[in-house]
Amino acid sequence: MFNQPAPAMPPITPQMPVQGVSTHPTMASSGVDKLNKSVKNSLIKTIAIILLSLLLIGALLLSVYFYNEYQSAQSDVDSKIANAIVDAKKEVTDALEEEFAEREKIPYSNFTGPEDYGRVGFKYPKTWSVYIAKDASKGGDFEAYLHPSEVPAVSNNTIFALRVIIRSESFETAANRYQSLVNSKEKKLESSVINVSTTTANRYDGTLPNNLIGSIVIFKLRDKVVTLETDAEIYRDDFNKILESITFNE
Repeated sequence: MFNQPAPAMPPITPQMPVQGVSTHPTMASSGVDKLNKSVKNSLIKTIAIILLSLLLIGALLLSVYFYNEYQSAQSDVDSKIANAIVDAKKEVTDALEEEFAEREKIPYSNFTGPEDYGRVGFKYPKTWSVYIAKDASKGGDFEAYLHPSEVPAVSNNTIFALRVIIRSESFETAANRYQSLVNSKEKKLESSVINVSTTTANRYDGTLPNNLIGSIVIFKLRDKVVTLETDAEIYRDDFNKILESITFNE
């Protein structure tokens, strides 16, 4: 048998690439980078928009806060101005009333004590009334009480613009009556020596024995001691004027 020749192999042709599909590794990498870049840009824009929104909201809140602060400050200023106007009007009114009250006291009236007790005299506001509790017509103490308008009922705790008392006692006895308050731990009274008319007198200012705040002046006259007392600080100016006008027969 004769050997037959082997069948011829068909020629190998190169495979054609599929249309539209890139198989090149460089081109695939470039597409991924573009996608990542797009996502990154979108994320940056989103973050920027959020930050801008937060800034706008913060600016709006600050505007509201400062506006409220301004309104509050303006209201406070308006309130202070209104209060200042009220205070100024009150000061003017008080000053006018005080000036009127001072004018009403003029001309001053004359007070004269008993002749046998040194005839102590002084000038006092004509708007005050006088009550003689003890006239010493039969001896004993002389007591007079002076007060604006009407004289209230007499008691140790009643506030009087002026008390006038003349007693038959030694000056030392009268001074010792107040010295304990001067020497007390609380220093309830402060003492000083002043001139009254032609003599010297002891003056005491502070908390009086009746626990009222005022002033007392005592001085010796013949065999008597004269005591003048005011029971409130509001009468101290009048009290001082009365002291300056005192006269007596030695």
